[in-house]
Amino acid sequence: MNKFLLTLSSILVAYATTVTAYAQDIHGDAAAGSKKNALCVGCHGIKGYHIGFPEVHQVPKINGQGAGYIRSALHAYKTGDRKHPSMRTIAASLSEQDMADLAAFYESTGTGATLSADIPNGSAKAQSLLTQGGCTSCHGANLSKPIDPAYPKIAGQHSDYLYVALRAYKTNDKPLIGRGHPIMGGVAKQFSNADLKVLADYVGSLPGEIQTVQRDRLK
Repeated sequence: MNKFLLTLSSILVAYATTVTAYAQDIHGDAAAGSKKNALCVGCHGIKGYHIGFPEVHQVPKINGQGAGYIRSALHAYKTGDRKHPSMRTIAASLSEQDMADLAAFYESTGTGATLSADIPNGSAKAQSLLTQGGCTSCHGANLSKPIDPAYPKIAGQHSDYLYVALRAYKTNDKPLIGRGHPIMGGVAKQFSNADLKVLADYVGSLPGEIQTVQRDRLK
């Protein structure tokens, strides 16, 4: 194991404890969350929907995403650890209970697919980058079974979104763009943007549990 992966392993437990502790006593209600998602479905409830900030890319699939990760991400937008004007505005309007309810709802609406324990091999370059980044150390052997609830399922996520997100972890000097994260910052900064594109394309091509559920506009 290389020096970076040893360092990564040494901080995983401490960071996971920190990001999940703030909401340990709040339990999400999926039924309640289904009635609170009006601000979510405008982007995340339209298949193929693209946004133009910080560049044009598809909004992430969140149906079937882990509740712990959704709560962690919303909290990061609310505190400003993740810089994104519209998401920060939305997150700022949510209580911790709202976040828990929305997270429970979205977690319950995945594909229901039964995935293999491991992911299929990609190109030699993609495999090398995956190993160098230690991606399975956090996201699981098939990149859909994270070792901690605060980490996301990433297999099958939109590759253009993954690319933008990975680059955001490398950004620390812009007022409206960037993500502060002690683990992902270290991972992303190892790679060139070209490397991140290869990695994002590979991860996005994998079978996964997350999806976009189109809202029935007649309801």
